[in-house]
Amino acid sequence: MRIAVLNGPNLNLLGQREPDIYGTTTLEEIEQLVRHRAVVSGTEVEWFQTNGEGEFVTCIQQIGARVDGFIVNAAAFTHTSLAIKDALLAVGKPLVEAHLSNIFAREEMRRHSVLADIAVGVVTGFGSTSYLLAFDGLLAHLENR
Repeated sequence: MRIAVLNGPNLNLLGQREPDIYGTTTLEEIEQLVRHRAVVSGTEVEWFQTNGEGEFVTCIQQIGARVDGFIVNAAAFTHTSLAIKDALLAVGKPLVEAHLSNIFAREEMRRHSVLADIAVGVVTGFGSTSYLLAFDGLLAHLENR
């Protein structure tokens, strides 16, 4: 089993960016948590972060054929990017949307996800644990297909 974890803009600043909202755990630390969970479950992980929407779309297109599913924290692109949604639809792999903060308890503009309706699930508001919950959920979904 192979899962891709895709991270959007400004997530490379985790640990220093608005710690009251996003916590103090860095993206590298979250990656290590997920990779550890993957080793335990016998799953391979591809990890990607970009601040560019076009790069995000290209990544989905390039790795879509070699992964079984996606964990996607599209960050600010969650609320706006039809291009990312279209790329995910085009590759046709299941995805779980993950967010560190509870997007539904944030500003109005952050309460809508253009990806949620194509996701098998959405995990939001559990800090770095959101990634582990998303991993477990996606793995269970893939194993039960």
